[in-house]
Amino acid sequence: MKADAPILEVSDMHTHYGASHILHGIDFSVARGECLSLMGRNGMGKTTTIRSIFGLTPPSKGEVRVFGNVVTASAPHVIARQGLGLVPEGREIFANLSVEENLLMTARAGRDGSNNWTLERVLETFPRLAERLSNMGNHLSGGEQQMLAIGRALMTNPDLLVLDEATEGLAPLIRKEIWSVVRRIKETGIATILVDKDVDALLSVSDKCLILVKGTAVFSGSSTELAANPDIHVQHLGV
Repeated sequence: MKADAPILEVSDMHTHYGASHILHGIDFSVARGECLSLMGRNGMGKTTTIRSIFGLTPPSKGEVRVFGNVVTASAPHVIARQGLGLVPEGREIFANLSVEENLLMTARAGRDGSNNWTLERVLETFPRLAERLSNMGNHLSGGEQQMLAIGRALMTNPDLLVLDEATEGLAPLIRKEIWSVVRRIKETGIATILVDKDVDALLSVSDKCLILVKGTAVFSGSSTELAANPDIHVQHLGV
């Protein structure tokens, strides 16, 4: 591991689903404590990018490096243990386990041995989960399930937390609460990759942005630069 290496580096990443070429030479990096917004309309390759990083849909070309180490051909559980935490689209919590069991099953020290995110800290961050600790996963509302998915990922004490569709389908008050938690997570020094449809919220919390159109990066730069160019929003992000 290189001491000064970014947490994550993606270089010339191409990914296929069968004969379909989905990602076309994606390049980006995420440094310690940095927040990257991965943006684009539906079906443009955002989730495929995340799946490729974690080895769930392995790239057909290019490299993925975590702390300078090539993990492109590694199994998903090996990649996750390098310090990456995932809150997947659809949450994928375990319906037949309680809130407490969902959290404790992923609990482990971080890559460097740190154990900053304990059950107690997660419950302090998400008081709703503390109130529903014995409830089964399928007895939670959508917002509570998302809180549980985030808490479960934090229990791995990650260096980089990836949230795919952070507030998709949630009520406005719950979305506001999730964004508040995302900001607090960033303040603790955890790096983040965010996918969401709320462009304003993404720009307010992220340091830089990557916009995908049909699996190709059409913008890569600072959030400040993107916020100052509304024409880019209209062209590539508007509905």
